[in-house]
Amino acid sequence: MATPKKGRNASAQSKPGRSLALILIAIAALTGGMFASGHTKPRLGIDLAGGTSITLRAVPEAGNEAAINKTNMDTAVSIMERRVNGLGVSESEVQTQGRENIIVNIPKGTNSEQARKQVGTTAKLYFRPVLATEIAGGTASPSPSPTGSPTDKPSGKATDKPEATDKGSASPSASASTQGRAVTDALKADATPSASASDKGDKASPSPSGSGGTAEGDANALQAKYAKLDCTDEKTRSSVGDGVKASDPTLACGKNSQGQWQKYILGPAEVDGTDVDKAQAVLNTQTAAGWTVTMDFTDGGAKKFANITGKLAQNQSPQNQFAIVLDGEVVSDPYVKQALTGGNAEISGNFNQQSAQDLSNMLSYGALPLTFKVDSMTTVTAALGGDQLQAGLIAGAIGLALVVIYLLAYYRGLSFIAILSLLVSAALTYTLMALLGPAIGFALNLPAVCGAIVAIGITADSFIVYFERVRDEIREGRSLRPAVERAWPRARRTILVSDFVSFLAAAVLFLVTVGKVQGFAFTLGLTTLLDVVVVFLFTKPLLTLMARRPFFANGHKWSGLDPKSLGAQPPLRRTRRPVDPKEA
Repeated sequence: MATPKKGRNASAQSKPGRSLALILIAIAALTGGMFASGHTKPRLGIDLAGGTSITLRAVPEAGNEAAINKTNMDTAVSIMERRVNGLGVSESEVQTQGRENIIVNIPKGTNSEQARKQVGTTAKLYFRPVLATEIAGGTASPSPSPTGSPTDKPSGKATDKPEATDKGSASPSASASTQGRAVTDALKADATPSASASDKGDKASPSPSGSGGTAEGDANALQAKYAKLDCTDEKTRSSVGDGVKASDPTLACGKNSQGQWQKYILGPAEVDGTDVDKAQAVLNTQTAAGWTVTMDFTDGGAKKFANITGKLAQNQSPQNQFAIVLDGEVVSDPYVKQALTGGNAEISGNFNQQSAQDLSNMLSYGALPLTFKVDSMTTVTAALGGDQLQAGLIAGAIGLALVVIYLLAYYRGLSFIAILSLLVSAALTYTLMALLGPAIGFALNLPAVCGAIVAIGITADSFIVYFERVRDEIREGRSLRPAVERAWPRARRTILVSDFVSFLAAAVLFLVTVGKVQGFAFTLGLTTLLDVVVVFLFTKPLLTLMARRPFFANGHKWSGLDPKSLGAQPPLRRTRRPVDPKEA
């Protein structure tokens, strides 16, 4: 059994170059990937790059205070992360604070301005039929009067309104004056403006009559609020629709293509944001439509959308429109001319690239389980973080210098191996941080820098454990080459246990904390894993090679392995005691 073991040891000692070649190839590949991807620097967090910090407070619907719970808050955080990441701000931080607050940190950079606007747009997304609309303060639009004649038209040209069509199909050519049934028949039981329609297709109009029970009375109350609604007032706009359930009619405000505020009476929500599977902005070069927004619905959403568009297509303007309502504001109000049954739709109108992308992002990530109000929004400058980073780097440089001085003074020639190992570890850490930025959204913040500095001590500790094991073997009288191999198993066990404890602590810290502390935990865990890689694939093989050099093998006094300075004892040998003839 001894012979094969010696053979394996001899083989391990004779081929340390393989391990060194492997880790050097890995460094070269990571460095090449870093330059090829164009990400040569780690992404910086908000404390180093500056940006905006937004505090959002959850507001429950009337009578539904229990909706503010951990499940809904976690869902809101997930949707907000996708919303800002959809704009290319993947280094943003979204986290809960307390029971009802969410903190959103958006670093300064590309599309951060759009992210700041959209992350505050956090209410539920609904598709509601339009019952009446007019320019705020104007008179050229349909009003909810009892006449409701078919000639009433919304202000502005019909072509100014976005149009919803089947995705990829041409717009229907039906006349805008086509009369049909209004959609308000289904709203009578919900206290909405009532409407009547004949089988012949006469247009129904909101009825102001107070006779007819509670429904008509509530309809009159809604019409009275609509008449007084002033959408040009910011305070009024922020409160319109508060506490209204999805199943109830509501009032809303929105801007038209001319930038004018417009007010609406909207029916109950027929489709909500959870029914939209995907939305994206598309430049239609084959027609004059320009930028459009395409929507793909879920199976259930496709049925709902086909049903509501089929009803609306039979009505005249504005009751052939549906409003896309987000945060109580109408972001788009396209009209339809036919039922859209393909499970997808295209909204065309006066879009430019930015407005089309904004609308598609809202449609894709707008279905939040709670309504949120912006409690505070502060701008964070990078000056303070830059000063702290500079101080941290100085502290790290001082710590590294002290470690190097200690290694040189105590280990002398062995310090050459330790310093090279530290450089290899630093190269791996830097390249991985640069690549993990675009890959998983990792952002380097101040706690992460602290984690990297702490890792210097962890890595140096692994070298010291191994070096001391080798020196112990030399003190017992062994030569360097067998000492290097005999010391490795015991040092390896100690290094693995130490790094496992460090990694376990980092993993637990990462799982139970949020925000910047996770950056510290992630960096600490990453550098701990790299310490194992460097010690196994670089430090040990390099020491094996150095042990073959006369400078180290002969125990030069500057090698750090001088048997005399280490107090080595000559190897013990068994000797026979002379036999006393008398005893024989």
